[in-house]
Amino acid sequence: MFQHTLMGHMVIDRKRFIKSLSITALFNTIIALFLTHLEYGGGFAVNFVFSQCIGLSICTFIMVGHLLLKDPTGLQHFLLILTTMTLGALFGSLLGILLAGMPFTGIFQGKPVPFFQLLGLGILFGSIITYFFFSQERIAQAREQMQEERIRRLDVEKTALETQLRLLQAQIEPHFLFNTLSTVLSLVETDPIKAGHMLTDLIQFLRVSLSKTRAKSATIGQEMEMVRAYLDICRIRMGHRLRYRIQSNEDLKEKPIPPMLVQPLVENALKHGLEPNVEGGLVTVTVERDQHHIRITVADTGRGLNVSGNGGVGLTNIRDRLRSLYGKSGKLILEENRPNGLKATIEIPNG
Repeated sequence: MFQHTLMGHMVIDRKRFIKSLSITALFNTIIALFLTHLEYGGGFAVNFVFSQCIGLSICTFIMVGHLLLKDPTGLQHFLLILTTMTLGALFGSLLGILLAGMPFTGIFQGKPVPFFQLLGLGILFGSIITYFFFSQERIAQAREQMQEERIRRLDVEKTALETQLRLLQAQIEPHFLFNTLSTVLSLVETDPIKAGHMLTDLIQFLRVSLSKTRAKSATIGQEMEMVRAYLDICRIRMGHRLRYRIQSNEDLKEKPIPPMLVQPLVENALKHGLEPNVEGGLVTVTVERDQHHIRITVADTGRGLNVSGNGGVGLTNIRDRLRSLYGKSGKLILEENRPNGLKATIEIPNG
């Protein structure tokens, strides 16, 4: 019913204020019907006027009291309710007498409606109304606190998730980097020109890949360029043992995806599939989509992998990232690539 402003004052929430008065008016009408049924007072019209005056006055006095007394303590809140309820009942009773056209001279003689009985009934029913709205206010405050706590928890979880994703992404590069530098060192003596080309390609690749690692999102086109650069560097090291093919529709180039998801699959295909084979093999990267999903598949013709296992740190990281970003809608599927090799498919929502 009340809200704090930026300046520290309290203002009435108009929507909740009107709702409170409406509920109070309905409750007052029920009281008037009840008193009339008991044949108390001067008929329904008089009881209706008095009930509305007393009930609405109590409700208004309480809300104004809360507006004037900011952040009351427990005792202050009790005294505030007691004072405003009494003043509201008194003011409402006098207002009811005035609106009903009754003479003030006869109110203490019990004609036509005993004043002190009206005041007592006003305080009694006002207590019920006050308790109702106080309970509603406490429930609303509890809901707001729960919502604020939920937002704070989500912010903490989001920060932790972003930190986790950065750590997971940071684990992608070392294997490729160490192998490439080792190859460059070995080529410096035997083929310095080739070593120079490889080092130039590596610098360019790292410049692009590090910028993508820091980014929150990338496009499929950028990821495919990254994979192509990665495979070109690996082909200098592996020579004719490595062949690759990238297949992606042109209309998917600008589709956003999380960065650095595809490269670890290609790295895994080389490390576990082609490098152990003397003859090497073929790596195929395919991007396709249907109405609900985008699927990025990395297939190799190497030695394959035990698909019942987790497939190492790289694949575990991808699973963790997909679960964090998409929940059950993000999947990493490992299956046999017949006649030999492994097929790893990332499946994410198409939306």
